[in-house]
Amino acid sequence: MPGTDSSDSPAGRLVLAATPIGRVDDAPPRLAAELVRADVVAAEDTRRLTRLLRELEIEAPGRLVSYFEGNESARTPVLLEALLDGERVVLVTDAGMPSVSDPGYRLVAAAVEHDVPVTAVPGPSAVLTALAVSGLPVDRFCFEGFLPRKAGERSRRLAGIAAEERTMVFFEAPHRTEAALRAMAEAFGADRRAAVCRELTKTHEEVVRGGLGELADWAAEGVRGEVTLVVTGAEPVAAVGSDPASLLAAVADAEAEGTPRKDAIREVARLAGVPKRVVYDLVHNPSAWPPA
Repeated sequence: MPGTDSSDSPAGRLVLAATPIGRVDDAPPRLAAELVRADVVAAEDTRRLTRLLRELEIEAPGRLVSYFEGNESARTPVLLEALLDGERVVLVTDAGMPSVSDPGYRLVAAAVEHDVPVTAVPGPSAVLTALAVSGLPVDRFCFEGFLPRKAGERSRRLAGIAAEERTMVFFEAPHRTEAALRAMAEAFGADRRAAVCRELTKTHEEVVRGGLGELADWAAEGVRGEVTLVVTGAEPVAAVGSDPASLLAAVADAEAEGTPRKDAIREVARLAGVPKRVVYDLVHNPSAWPPA
């Protein structure tokens, strides 16, 4: 029988509480009430939580514990035990919704596994806010989180989603924004439309829109603050025929548009539904077709 969250459960309740991504007056009305009501408040940064409590002009009488990437694995069983003992645990992260590129997933999964009800205080989200103000298509989108820090891993990740047709949303550190945009320009094309959303809802909020290559040049001057990148998806690509003439023509067209031959062969093979080796052999030795 499918698992459900029930208010009749003898266990406690896990509350994922969204916090402001900038302005404190964007805090959802229920946030203060949940913090006051909590038996335990688990915070990604207890100092930031203390400041938030002060700005909200409230006190949280429950136990305050830290819950961040470094102690998430060890602290999850402790919080689960509190939930199983019937306590109400409120989880907050530095900004936005817990578990979205922030601590929370492990605790939610553990609570669900033990039939502990999980609910949320909805509120600010950098993902949706950036998407809404980007000016890019919003009917279909996906969240890609942070890109790998190492250049090689980042390039491989971007190559794997180069054909993604949905608008993509990324988080990025300010000091890596230029490198990320240049890697995207190489993988997706310099003219692919994008938006750099910086310091959303804060005093120095800025949204810069343009092609990826143009934005990379802009970012070379230095970027500050919290950064969310929104990139439009790839244009839909028609399927490629699997006959030799269609395969050769598709590779030639891709190369003419500036795609390296190796990448063109891989993509054409994917679109045609044939092994990459077949396309490779055909391109490099067409006279040997068909293979023995």
